[in-house]
Amino acid sequence: MDRNRATELLKEIQVLEGQKCRVEAAQLKLIAELNEVEDRSRGVPAELALGLSITENAAMKRIALAEALAARLPKTLTAMESGMIDSYKATKIFEATTVLTEQRARDVDAIMADRLADKNPPGLRRAVNRVIAQIDPDGYAARVRKRRIGRKLELVHRGEGTSSLVIDVPVEVGAAMYVRADRDARALKTKDEPRTLDQLRADVIADRCLRETGTLHNPRADVHLYVDLTTLAGLNDDPAEVAGYGPIPAWLAKEIAFARHSTWRRVVTDPVTGLPVDVGRNCYHPPPDLSRFIRVRDRECREPGCHRLAQADEIDRNGPWAHGGGTNELSLAGYCKRHHELKDLPYWTHTIDDAGVLTITTPAGATYTSPPWS
Repeated sequence: MDRNRATELLKEIQVLEGQKCRVEAAQLKLIAELNEVEDRSRGVPAELALGLSITENAAMKRIALAEALAARLPKTLTAMESGMIDSYKATKIFEATTVLTEQRARDVDAIMADRLADKNPPGLRRAVNRVIAQIDPDGYAARVRKRRIGRKLELVHRGEGTSSLVIDVPVEVGAAMYVRADRDARALKTKDEPRTLDQLRADVIADRCLRETGTLHNPRADVHLYVDLTTLAGLNDDPAEVAGYGPIPAWLAKEIAFARHSTWRRVVTDPVTGLPVDVGRNCYHPPPDLSRFIRVRDRECREPGCHRLAQADEIDRNGPWAHGGGTNELSLAGYCKRHHELKDLPYWTHTIDDAGVLTITTPAGATYTSPPWS
């Protein structure tokens, strides 16, 4: 492998990506100006659609993004102009802030300006949701209540012999359903089982719907709810986190944490560091407890940008055992199966410092960091 050439290629790709971001920013500024010149008339989407050979619906989306960047999200626009993010990433911030007043949108935009680097689109959306939950806690809590009341089930026929069930349920129920299906699927995945894990998860859910009855308010699965100590004590109302999902308001976190028949694992965190201070165990050193601690600490796969739940991750040392890889909380991390395998490929290195921050070096010599949770 020519590592120098790989490094050069990666740099060239990154340069072109930055150029693309800047071009998209310039185009969106012109779209906002066109909309202004034509007095925001109903004909602007039609004209833009014709000029770009896109649908009017797509044109309206671009106009809405362009207007928001110009009026509500100037820092996000600046990030595009600097080549940091493209229009797709900017859309994640725009969509999340449409429910806010202009001033609060600007507040979120200002905070997010320092949190944009090195995040993929899902990571950006999760980050902006955290900021919104802090900037507009009452509004966020009210929207959570409204969405939970509006839960529903939709049947979408996909053609070619398949259909999709799209179900909107409370986050704790949806997370518990997936973890339970995943756990049961893995138990069924023997060497003689020809079905994939994806197929088994789908079949497990279908079987439960058709053969069993259950109760919406009693999810039977081990799902992690992270809530800081001061919130749990009632001293503040900071948002909590559901592993694999993101922030939830304090009222919901307390409801789940103290529910009489809850099967959730309540993880109490330090309000400053966010790291776990109590996971409901009495000892630390035995391997099962250490493994459990790593999964609770990491929350999700440690590969930057991957949000697979840590409960399903594979625990591994960062450094082979034969070369001094230890078995302690500072040497272990959780990875999903795909990134566990990636870690062992040639020229990939993974190291963890004393603060638990993982540093990944790729074959091209690029480095990326991943804190115990983010």
